[in-house]
Amino acid sequence: MNEQPASTPSDVSRRDFLKTTAVAGTAVAAASLVTPIARGAWGAGGRAGRIKVGVVGCGGRGTGAAGDCLAGSPDTEIVAIGDVMKDRVNEAKHNLSGLEGGLSSRVNLGDRVFTGFDAYKQVLASGIDMVILATAPGFRPIHFEAAVNAGKHIFFEKPVGVDPTGIRKVLAAGELAKTKGLSVVTGTQRRHENCYLEAMKRIQDGAIGKVVAANVWWNQGLLWDKPRQPEWSDMEFQIRNWLYYTWLSGDHIVEQHVHNLDVMNWAMGMTPKRCIGLGGRQSRTEAKYGHIFDHFAIQYVYDEGVVGNSQCRQADGCASKVHEQIIGTKGVASLTSGYAEIKGETNWKHDKNKNNAPYVQEHTDLVKSIQDGKPINEAERIAHSTLTAIMGRMSAYTGQEVTWEQAMASKLDTMPKELAMGPMPMPPVAIPGKTQLI
Repeated sequence: MNEQPASTPSDVSRRDFLKTTAVAGTAVAAASLVTPIARGAWGAGGRAGRIKVGVVGCGGRGTGAAGDCLAGSPDTEIVAIGDVMKDRVNEAKHNLSGLEGGLSSRVNLGDRVFTGFDAYKQVLASGIDMVILATAPGFRPIHFEAAVNAGKHIFFEKPVGVDPTGIRKVLAAGELAKTKGLSVVTGTQRRHENCYLEAMKRIQDGAIGKVVAANVWWNQGLLWDKPRQPEWSDMEFQIRNWLYYTWLSGDHIVEQHVHNLDVMNWAMGMTPKRCIGLGGRQSRTEAKYGHIFDHFAIQYVYDEGVVGNSQCRQADGCASKVHEQIIGTKGVASLTSGYAEIKGETNWKHDKNKNNAPYVQEHTDLVKSIQDGKPINEAERIAHSTLTAIMGRMSAYTGQEVTWEQAMASKLDTMPKELAMGPMPMPPVAIPGKTQLI
């Protein structure tokens, strides 16, 4: 699992990065490279008919994404679902059958309901055209690679991995997806939200001058946990509480804060050169919370000494803030979901009445790209943003500065060698200064 990607730059120049992060997603692969299996018969005035969608991962996000997909286009239907846990697929089947607004009429599962660690293979083999990958993030590199090999269009929830080994797998599979003409859209919904798209276009056009710094935050209260049941093995307990195990979630800097870090990279037009950070475990110390941290603060350094400051925290009783601030030589942009404002030589504020529903829009954009035969491929972009979060975690866990090159080349591989219900030792809590950088 330590293979290198087909082509991975140690750093990404501003010019090259902007080429791959166009506001609405980059259309890749010339028409001559679009294979028949990838285009199906939708492009170039081909078949009418619904795009058959499978769902891998039937928790709240997977079921929600399935509903968003149906809402995003009348030309989709959910025909297969799969999850490690039987109760999750049963619950998803029930919830999807109760969708309102006529959406449930496009849920046609039949006997295509699969469970177990290999459920993703069965979903991919069930005659689908497109798959939604929404398991715990640790599984996503494996599932993405399999979906690309199977020639499926993909909605790929963020983050797309939890360690550098997984990110290299994603980058390699993303390149293969380009040659196959597959569309890959990721769950970074800010990239499909009008207020962000309009603000970022202005930033890139010079509305705040040259970008010189950024501050990004995701500070909030505690999240859910599921009490252990007597019949659960260690493995089942960890999967059901996946938020709290680095091999499954990447820690909350990766699982959640990746949204803000993706916006920071977007505004900078490049990936960071290095970072140094800190974090710890103060308010969430019980064993039920696994071994992850509850707060991080990371400083990222980009080309020319441009700095991005990052904070994320999950603790009750503290101030909440989910926000991005982009600082330029001529002004400042402030962004959060549903809101964007620029203060500078010319002030601007997004008209909230012109905003869209980005969770749905990302599926609309994906389906349209399939039907038009004009693939979108966001795999590299989200892989780089996920690695940005991972290198921040690596720095905080070890207390060491981490460069982009170190993170990209790291042999860190957190995935268990065997996936089976049974014993699963919990890794120790990281101790900066003692935990080694791998």
